[in-house]
Amino acid sequence: MPAPRVAEVAAHSISGGLALLLGLVGLVVGIALLVVAAASSGDAVKGALIPVGIAVIVAAFFAMRGLNMVAPGEARVVQLFGRYRGTIRTDGLRWVNPLTTRRRVSTRVRNHETPVLKVNDAYGNPIELAAVVVWKVRDTAQATFEVDDFLEFVSTQTEAAVRHIAIEYPYDAHDENGLSLRGNAEEITQRLVTELSARVRAAGVEIVESRFTHLAYAPEIASAMLQRQQAGAVVAARREIVDGAVGMVEAALRRLRQEDIVDLDEERQAAMVSNLLVVLCGDRAAQPVVNTGTLYQ
Repeated sequence: MPAPRVAEVAAHSISGGLALLLGLVGLVVGIALLVVAAASSGDAVKGALIPVGIAVIVAAFFAMRGLNMVAPGEARVVQLFGRYRGTIRTDGLRWVNPLTTRRRVSTRVRNHETPVLKVNDAYGNPIELAAVVVWKVRDTAQATFEVDDFLEFVSTQTEAAVRHIAIEYPYDAHDENGLSLRGNAEEITQRLVTELSARVRAAGVEIVESRFTHLAYAPEIASAMLQRQQAGAVVAARREIVDGAVGMVEAALRRLRQEDIVDLDEERQAAMVSNLLVVLCGDRAAQPVVNTGTLYQ
């Protein structure tokens, strides 16, 4: 983004209460002069007081045009004949040069939620995602003069940043150490905040935070990806079961040796290990067969 050409400065303003009082006094004085002129019988007095009274009333009205009501969370960008003269951030009734024009800019915290965007992730899979961005105007001069419409600018740049982040990372990482949109939401949204801050800095906008509000595979591949996720979950569960079963078999053999309960040769140990693994790793209840003879029959 280009470097900003203007920066916010404080505009010269005074308390509006005093200006309002002086304006009201001017109106009263002007009206009083007109009343005196109307009650006077001399043409010279009328000719002198009427123009003065009208001039005082016009001057009072003109001076009161410089009054501004500034609410908390708002600012007034002041221009004089097209030139930027400063910003009023002090809330309350303020008075500035009546010849200036004042533009209201809200400095409150705002939310912008993107529509659901359909993009391809780093693996080329179509996904849907949406994000909400919390932002506020930091520099009113840049927000007013550096971009045509800072609201539309933030909206467009937010959508562009979300799309760029989405194509940089996969929905689910094949590598356990890799970042993914679903598994590393905090890290990804922090990078989204960093990129978006760089994009909107020229408009005098500060990004407070950002969060994904919607993240899913596109409907055309959702069922296939669901089966893939289920298969991965089954494999992970089976791996845990096998690890636990091996540990239990090892503990059983060690216990038999330590307490000298039964002396098994290598073939019987292999058969015992096989039977225990079948029982422990099977997904159905085992049907035992009782051997009424010896171990070798």
